[in-house]
Amino acid sequence: MPSKNSAQARAKKIKLVLFDVDGVLTDGKIWIFPAPAGAHQSTREHVASFEDKGGYGLLSQTMIEAKGFHAHDGAAFSLARLGGIQTGLITKRISETVALRARDLKIEHVHQGIQDKLTCFEGILKKANLQSSEAAFVGDDVIDLPVMRNCGFAIAVANARKEVKKEAHIITEHAGGDGAARDAIEYILKAQGAWKRVVSEYIYERSPKKSF
Repeated sequence: MPSKNSAQARAKKIKLVLFDVDGVLTDGKIWIFPAPAGAHQSTREHVASFEDKGGYGLLSQTMIEAKGFHAHDGAAFSLARLGGIQTGLITKRISETVALRARDLKIEHVHQGIQDKLTCFEGILKKANLQSSEAAFVGDDVIDLPVMRNCGFAIAVANARKEVKKEAHIITEHAGGDGAARDAIEYILKAQGAWKRVVSEYIYERSPKKSF
């Protein structure tokens, strides 16, 4: 793993942070629940295009795939936005739960049903007009390695597979679904000297009548 100084130098350049979902924004567990009739039709149609391949998501008229997210991670996306950092998701599985969470957090780049994450990553960079050195990726499993090897700042969550941790520039203190995204964004904002300002702005947006 690179030195602390090397990791901080990389973090200073970051303008975009991309995340895997399962095992990074969640603890990796996938919950299957009964779904209301007629719900999530658009997501089922998306999953249906991958029906012959498997592993992309649940295709069912009666069941829905659900995931759990951590509130600290949700706040992190707001903090990143205040710090001028774009955020995004690249995940193989397709879930309406993820789509809803992404809309709620105003995440700029959302890509589900992606097996070739590197090609997707390159497309995001082109759209955002950024260099690879200006992008970070947070992953947990070997499917994330192609992007982690080609981005400017590779981050592994605490529960990542050992092959992923070995190639990361830093490893988060918390596990996926338990605040790992917050760790990643906080590290970058602190390296950029923006943490205190961003926190103050975040608090002021929610308590404008008080002085901090």
